[in-house]
Amino acid sequence: MNVLAQTTDTGAQGGFTFSSLLLPILLGLFIFMMFRKQKKTQKTVQEQRTQMVPGTEVMTQFGLFGTIVSVDQEENKAVLELSPGNTATIHLQALTKVVTAQPEEAETQDAVVPDDASSLTGDVPAAEDRSREAAAEAPQDETPDETLKRLDRENKKDN
Repeated sequence: MNVLAQTTDTGAQGGFTFSSLLLPILLGLFIFMMFRKQKKTQKTVQEQRTQMVPGTEVMTQFGLFGTIVSVDQEENKAVLELSPGNTATIHLQALTKVVTAQPEEAETQDAVVPDDASSLTGDVPAAEDRSREAAAEAPQDETPDETLKRLDRENKKDN
């Protein structure tokens, strides 16, 4: 009996172990990282809000692109112009991204891979000639009806 009592006594005393501190340290680290991520997210959202002024092109959560017409901070609403004359009122939290115009890349002739040896001789295929001429003839400000008529005329020429 004495032996049994002695073994239980020594186990009850227990001492300081590193594993007893591991759980509180990990919990504290987790909470610290969580607050840090939340602070970064709030900072990013605040920066985007300052950029969202009338005239800025934005994208919504559901993928619509538009230009901000007006912003009402008190009611958390913004009016977007989706296309000329079409507006939509949305909640400010639905605005997720400010769209920045990317510079257009100049097309290089190296990027086009011909399917024949014409690039080696310097000859341009006839199909490319016609597409370049059509692009040069096409007016820049034409209505959809005018575009259809022009395309019909070009198709009649080809046939």
